[in-house]
Amino acid sequence: FYASGIDLSFSWQLTLYLGKRDYLDDVSKVEQVDGVVKLDPTDFGDRKVFVQLACAFRYGSDDLDVMGLCFRKDIWITHIQIHPDPVKPTLTPMHETLLKKAGDNAHPFSFEIPTNLPCSVSLQPGPDDKGKACGVDFEVKTYLAKEKANPDEKIEKKDTARLVIRKIQFAPTQVGAGPKAELCKSFMMSDKPVHLEASMEKDLYFHGEAIPIKIKIKNESNKTVKKIKITVDQTTDIVLYSADKYTKTVLNQEFGETVEPNGTFENTLSVTPLLNDNKEKRGLALDGRLKDEDTNLASTTMLRQGVEKEVLGILVSYKIKINLMVAGGGDVTVELPLLLMHPKPEGISQIIYSVTFSWIYFFVITHN
Repeated sequence: FYASGIDLSFSWQLTLYLGKRDYLDDVSKVEQVDGVVKLDPTDFGDRKVFVQLACAFRYGSDDLDVMGLCFRKDIWITHIQIHPDPVKPTLTPMHETLLKKAGDNAHPFSFEIPTNLPCSVSLQPGPDDKGKACGVDFEVKTYLAKEKANPDEKIEKKDTARLVIRKIQFAPTQVGAGPKAELCKSFMMSDKPVHLEASMEKDLYFHGEAIPIKIKIKNESNKTVKKIKITVDQTTDIVLYSADKYTKTVLNQEFGETVEPNGTFENTLSVTPLLNDNKEKRGLALDGRLKDEDTNLASTTMLRQGVEKEVLGILVSYKIKINLMVAGGGDVTVELPLLLMHPKPEGISQIIYSVTFSWIYFFVITHN
């Protein structure tokens, strides 16, 4: 179990239970968030108990908050009242499991996440950065208040329990045809050009999967192609609060193949972009990180038709560059788009409920 601040000796407590941390977005719908709050209302007074699910974009760490400014913007937020007069959802197998674990005076709740919200993305902090990472996150929070969403009512941290969850996308089952690009480039002091053609078998690859690139070179010039360089670039487009857009190279690999004048080359070269090779790159987009757990490079953002980009907070895309280094300082470069995502685990719905007890998260808050 994950636990923090547990103390059961005081007069009342709030306990927040969730069965898992990751919720699947399959483009048409998002998995329902089912949880349970256990409470002892003895000392609540005229305050009520609410549960909130919020999707927010954090564009500055906590230590940058000055003069009451908060570097966090809510994208979407919703509330449910748990006590008194709770809103009772239809019980699911996850609810039943959590209710058995929580015991008496536990109240179930459910949230539906809209399909037009972004997936969880965090920006890799630098070695000296403190506080929460910038990015898009989802948070479930239970709290005591007189009103569910009164901005003028101050809610103490000791009256709040919260857990961060992730909204994730898996790769679609249907994979598209691979992209292809070609270029013919001439150089000074050479009558004929260099032809370059690059292609991939499919348009989507999984994190950690080798990406084979078929390369054809026809060198009709009088210059030598000295080597082939392949790079994979990640472009992060922060669309919520500004027009920031930047590109970071997540793979840079050189191959020593040469192509002499009037020579040809045809072969398949493979590359594998990995986060392990980019641990020190500040600002790199990652799949949402929970505490200090391992994660991956951020998956490609899958856009739905009709959804405004500004709602998505952060857009992530990838491209592969194939570059021929030509003697005398010239080069020939083509680009291929790349979709990089996670495969959907087989039998994911069965997995969730069969191992519930090994990954229930709970949080307890107490008060004197």
